[in-house]
Amino acid sequence: MADIYDVIVLGSGPGGYVAAIRAAQLGLKVAVVERELLGGICLNWGCIPTKALLRSAEVLHNFKHAADFGLSADNVKADLPAVVKRSRGVASQLNQGVTYLLKKNKVTVHMGTGKFTAPGKLSVTAEDGSSTTIEGKHVIIATGARARELPKKTGKADGKRIWTYRHAMTPPEMPTKLLVIGSGAIVIEFASFYNDMGAEVTVIEMMDRVVPVEDAEVSAFLEKALKKQGIKIQTSTKLEDIKADDAGVAVKIKGKDGTIVEATFSHVIAAVGIVPNIENIGLEDIGVEPDERFHVKIDDLGRTNVKGVWAIGDCVAGPWLAHKASHEGITVAEAIAQDLGNTEVHPHPLDRRNIPGCTYCHPQIASVGLTEAKAKEAGYEIKVGNFPFIGNGKAIALGEPEGFVKTVFDAKTGELLGAHMIGAEVTELIQGFVIGKTLETTEEELINAIFPHPTISETMHESTLAAFGRVIHI
Repeated sequence: MADIYDVIVLGSGPGGYVAAIRAAQLGLKVAVVERELLGGICLNWGCIPTKALLRSAEVLHNFKHAADFGLSADNVKADLPAVVKRSRGVASQLNQGVTYLLKKNKVTVHMGTGKFTAPGKLSVTAEDGSSTTIEGKHVIIATGARARELPKKTGKADGKRIWTYRHAMTPPEMPTKLLVIGSGAIVIEFASFYNDMGAEVTVIEMMDRVVPVEDAEVSAFLEKALKKQGIKIQTSTKLEDIKADDAGVAVKIKGKDGTIVEATFSHVIAAVGIVPNIENIGLEDIGVEPDERFHVKIDDLGRTNVKGVWAIGDCVAGPWLAHKASHEGITVAEAIAQDLGNTEVHPHPLDRRNIPGCTYCHPQIASVGLTEAKAKEAGYEIKVGNFPFIGNGKAIALGEPEGFVKTVFDAKTGELLGAHMIGAEVTELIQGFVIGKTLETTEEELINAIFPHPTISETMHESTLAAFGRVIHI
């Protein structure tokens, strides 16, 4: 007889394992099905190990600029295998942490590939080919996504010369001349990393600016900063052809004027979107519907069109971020508990306006809410504040005076509509504005809040003051 659970979670990434733990906290009998590594892509091959790589690059960058701080650091060089080894060690440590947390919360783990045979029933095939059947009153699909392949005519990422982000985390060799295709968060981080490590880096982007989802002023500032660091940036540019051999990669690049230029690189990193991991798990057999982008279609609480089947994370609509997946995981776990009779939980739909985005290049980028352009498109009359890091004492003392904080407010109500930052440690600062937006703050609360001195967070205060004509330090 099949094992029967209250909840089965298919996938153990930052959405899946969090959903499992929260469901277990609520007294439910929970199982997780995982085909590869507990913690999923984010923990093992994404967010965490990339930040470990970027930290090594940051330390190297600081060593190279030691003289700016009155210090001497001679003959400093990167040891790429050692850098990668540290990154993998960090990922391994956190993988063990997730294993411990699931065990602590009495979540049963089934290692293998799960496939629906009915809405509440899964067949789990282990690596050795053996198969077991498990049943759940509810099933959460948390299978994540993978990097989209380059079009067939332009070549395939094989891990030798043409890389996906995953190949770039465990490179077989150090690239000397690197082409980065795209300028979203993931590949801009790798462009920054490999540039600091000593590669000659070129970034091409189809849109008219880098990090195109960010505020236009942030994009312009980042492009200027990356060029200053030696990275070549080509926007409104498209990859036309790519051919790799043992010697390198030959590409044809179509520029904004229509001219096609041929060039050669030692390696290429491609990031042209993601594909949800929803094939071959039986969704068609049980009637789960996809949305218009072929992700799993859900309602505001994560329900699919099939009763008892839910979905979260990168296999549903974006933004495709780990913290969004985790938040969805908690929401779904509480909604399931409520469906099973728990009257103490009150799940709330995800408010996408309050999801922060972070990019860990150098300088860092962080944002939440509407850009200035999007606020205008939405019909708001707005007030905009902008405060540069050069006016902040802590940023100057740290030797990080490049950057700014930009805030967008509703001129009529004072509501904070969006915040956009670029500079040192802004990925840590953004949560202040996220909390503010979640609490529906206005400029009055932000102006009256006391920000500690000296901190970079004072730029947040000054940006708010600037939006209402009260800025002090510029």
